[in-house]
Amino acid sequence: MTETTCLFKILEHCKISPAVTQVSTASLPLTFFDISCSGPLCFNQLFFYEFPHPTHHFVDTILPTLKHSLSRTLQHFHPLAGNLLCPPPPNEPYIHYTNNDSVSLTIAESTSNFDHIISKHPHVSVIDLKEVAPFVPKMPPITSTNNDTIVFPIFVLQITVFPNNGLCIGITSRHVIDARSSSHFMKSWAIINSQTSSGDHLSNFLDEKLLPVFDRKAIRDPDGFKDMQLRDYFQWRGDWMNSLIGKTTDDFYAKYEDTVKGTFVFSQRNIERLKTWVSRRWQKLNQEDSPPYLSKFVVTCAFIWVCFLKTMRGSKNEDDDLEEYFIYSADCRNRLGYPIPETYMGNCVAPGAIAAKRKDLLEEEKGVVTAAKAIVQKITEIRQKPLEGAETWACDLTELCKLLGMQGLYVTGSPNFGLYGVDFGFGKPKKVEMVPQQDGMALVESGDEEGGGIEVGLIFKTAEMEDFISVFERGFAEIN
Repeated sequence: MTETTCLFKILEHCKISPAVTQVSTASLPLTFFDISCSGPLCFNQLFFYEFPHPTHHFVDTILPTLKHSLSRTLQHFHPLAGNLLCPPPPNEPYIHYTNNDSVSLTIAESTSNFDHIISKHPHVSVIDLKEVAPFVPKMPPITSTNNDTIVFPIFVLQITVFPNNGLCIGITSRHVIDARSSSHFMKSWAIINSQTSSGDHLSNFLDEKLLPVFDRKAIRDPDGFKDMQLRDYFQWRGDWMNSLIGKTTDDFYAKYEDTVKGTFVFSQRNIERLKTWVSRRWQKLNQEDSPPYLSKFVVTCAFIWVCFLKTMRGSKNEDDDLEEYFIYSADCRNRLGYPIPETYMGNCVAPGAIAAKRKDLLEEEKGVVTAAKAIVQKITEIRQKPLEGAETWACDLTELCKLLGMQGLYVTGSPNFGLYGVDFGFGKPKKVEMVPQQDGMALVESGDEEGGGIEVGLIFKTAEMEDFISVFERGFAEIN
């Protein structure tokens, strides 16, 4: 890894309000999909662009347009400028927004080596997490009101300038909206900014098919899942009051000492070879069981899961009978038996917890096939019964999160969000990052010209990353 000495300074903190709307004060209820994702949990997306101009050029010519277009974009996405409010029981959590709301935007400058930060070697690139962390927007402190209502800002933005080299536009968002919704917001902002930069008189508007849908009536709940989930939510809320007030996401990053982030790139060609390799082994080990269609999500996650286990659990043979868990979110927009708008702004995902015996996953001959079969089985179950167990999602997720680091790995993001298409008018991103927590992996589509690939982000302690890369490259060589 390249060691860098850099300066990072804040140039401006500002608040951007939505352009004039007809809203005075409004609230947006949560659905049963939202309840289990409400609260402090965050995710982030970082977009790195080439920008071969000095900082003053950005501040004088580009930043005013970005601010203006952000305001115009928030006109369509007004609830996101508000806050998630969690009042005392028996009141339900909800999103509250007014004409006085705004989104926090930070402008920063960094002398970090931009080429080093965006570098993607053919298969593996590694960077110290401390080099990336400054570019992740930091949430303001969680607060409470006089009546003990907890206030969670929904999202924040940061633009970091690398003088004469590049830009990073980052978003940190609460999970009360899912990553697909956040991605749609970023795409919309980019479109409006591009139109504004070109002098398009329609720059205030989005195409009708891109307009966000916030109407919670889009999600039906005839079985009363929300009421059942609220019981678990109220338990969480009590814990939040005792542990989260005054905390920021700075506290989260402070614990990452001697930690690195790796980006592992699977090209479309690599994925096709991996599919063939898994399919052949599947047939060899299960001659009576023909392998189904294997998606790139299935084979990539299966391969990474097994590499992760070989790195973190390979020597712990005394616990081989334990189950390992792989946790992901399945998009339900096309699985509920009724149409959900493509631009629906809220959670519409079902948690998928995939279990398999550690000893089977670590077995050299069949580990990846075991993982792939388990993932395929869960995908099939959710496709057939997407709301199975929805009444206990909140409780189940709490228990599964306790296993992370001991028996679990989770995945965030998706190769289907089209993040490399987010163009603000100065070209497509050179790199897109989602920084996961430890025991997590982040997926984005590959940014190479070929397309169809996947980039996987993982964080480890430095020594663990070295072990993981060794395991990964041995497996990669066997497949290719």
